[in-house]
Amino acid sequence: MLKTNQTKVVIQSVQGSIQHPLSGYPYRISHEGIPYVLPATGGITYNVKLGDPAFGWAGDHIEPGVTMRNSNDKENAALHLLSCIGNEARVISGDAKGAKGFVTGGHGGVEHVLVYFKQADMEMMSVGDKILIKACGQGLELSDHSEVKVMNIDPDLLLKIGITEQGSKIRVPVAATAPAHLMGSGIGAPSAYKGDYDIMTGDKEEVKKYGLDQLKFGDLVLLQDCDNSFGRGFLKGAVSIGVVVHSDCVKMGHGPGITTIMTCKKAGVIDGVNDENANIAKYLNI
Repeated sequence: MLKTNQTKVVIQSVQGSIQHPLSGYPYRISHEGIPYVLPATGGITYNVKLGDPAFGWAGDHIEPGVTMRNSNDKENAALHLLSCIGNEARVISGDAKGAKGFVTGGHGGVEHVLVYFKQADMEMMSVGDKILIKACGQGLELSDHSEVKVMNIDPDLLLKIGITEQGSKIRVPVAATAPAHLMGSGIGAPSAYKGDYDIMTGDKEEVKKYGLDQLKFGDLVLLQDCDNSFGRGFLKGAVSIGVVVHSDCVKMGHGPGITTIMTCKKAGVIDGVNDENANIAKYLNI
């Protein structure tokens, strides 16, 4: 069993409210130059859920389940940074007060935190309802693998994934592998400890070649030659593991969003094990 510093990881409250969708200029221009008017980020998305396909929706950057934010920018920065995938979320106002769910990822740029709740609970929710998260995960370390940086994941969830050790290696179940040349929007960000970056899907043949067109919300994905240690960039041999958090997009340089949960600069330390069921919905019994 993986040894971690879980007993030393701090659990702290962070809070926000269900975010209303935003709109400015109505058109989203595709990589083929076609203008679309589509639903996008924010709100309570009733019919797009964890475990559903990340492709095929009549939408752009769709965030499954419930989208939350804090109206104070500094507080929202903390909400986004400290909320980790798998953290417990609890509704603390409105008709759904008391309902519990969990964090499914963070979406950079719009700085949203995404949360899973049961369908019946979402039907009771309203925009503006407050949600409290028991934030836990930043500062998590693998005791016997100091070269691996862990981020954005609840310690309990990390241990449920089924990671195994083989000497100095760790073997992580993944639903797919994405090459570095397909990673787009978010490259060059100063930190991977919040938000996401996108698998570009403009080249449909290349996406199909790697089986990425079959991705689902919540899937674990291995990113080849991707170093997320101190930002996001290319490094030959580096490996990162992430979770699919939002849908495909029509815009150039965009696609399904990946929130990083671990990364290593050194080649041969993180090894992906193909498992089409490697999805946080499975590990959290959804």
